[in-house]
Amino acid sequence: MNGGGEALRRLTGTQEQPGSLRKYGQTLLNAKTGDFAMGAVLPLLVLIVWQAAGDFGWISTFFLPTPLMIGAALRELAISGELTEHVGISLWRALTGFLLGGSLGLLFGLLTGYFRKAEQLLDPTLQMIRLVPHLAAAPLIILWFGFGETSKTLIIANGAFFPLYVHTYLGIRSVDNKLFDVAKVLRFSPYKQLLRLIIPASLPNILLGLRLSLAVSWLGLVVAELIGSQSGIGFLINFAKQNSATEIIFVGVILFAVVGKLVDTFVRLLEAKLLQWRDSFEG
Repeated sequence: MNGGGEALRRLTGTQEQPGSLRKYGQTLLNAKTGDFAMGAVLPLLVLIVWQAAGDFGWISTFFLPTPLMIGAALRELAISGELTEHVGISLWRALTGFLLGGSLGLLFGLLTGYFRKAEQLLDPTLQMIRLVPHLAAAPLIILWFGFGETSKTLIIANGAFFPLYVHTYLGIRSVDNKLFDVAKVLRFSPYKQLLRLIIPASLPNILLGLRLSLAVSWLGLVVAELIGSQSGIGFLINFAKQNSATEIIFVGVILFAVVGKLVDTFVRLLEAKLLQWRDSFEG
């Protein structure tokens, strides 16, 4: 322990409790485990009722396969290697589309948020384009670029652009103006002002935009693969529909949901790590 910490304890009359950090970590782990268990109650209950309804003949297993039937189909796809192939292709498409659209959204958000003239020049046009549902533009993109990978990447990028653009812009414009006055007093260069002031202060909004951008990218992937694709999770669903393999359709839907949830959880963990200084209400 450093001297400053020792002096502070002497002044306040407090002593460090042995194992206090370990106890805090264990308490936090128990709280997280309890939250996970509580969140798992409803899905488990739904699965139990769903399986029982299929076993007792209350529902048609052709239109609504039981969880065990879906699990068997998932296992067959995993053993054959199709599952890994289709999931990998879909993840690659989502990643490339997000990187293209998200990076452009971040760049334009920084420009319009920081420079007034850039806002006057670019924001009215971008806001007008934003009001066009990105899924409605998908047929036009396919008409222009065909059914290849380019059109799929652009459909995903189109959806990923605007959440990051809007929230980056709003994050910069919500920075306290007094901080800019302090930066002038300290004679920060524009580059240093961006790195030391603007980005840290607007980080909560940027991370929210990142989370929404990833979610919309995943939705764009669904549309891109369902409209026209020869591989990926969307293709798997389309192929199963043509062959009336309802359990495989459910496998595809569950894969979309699970992978999307995992990505969203990763961003939330990243947000908690980068914004650990923020003392916000957690309910």
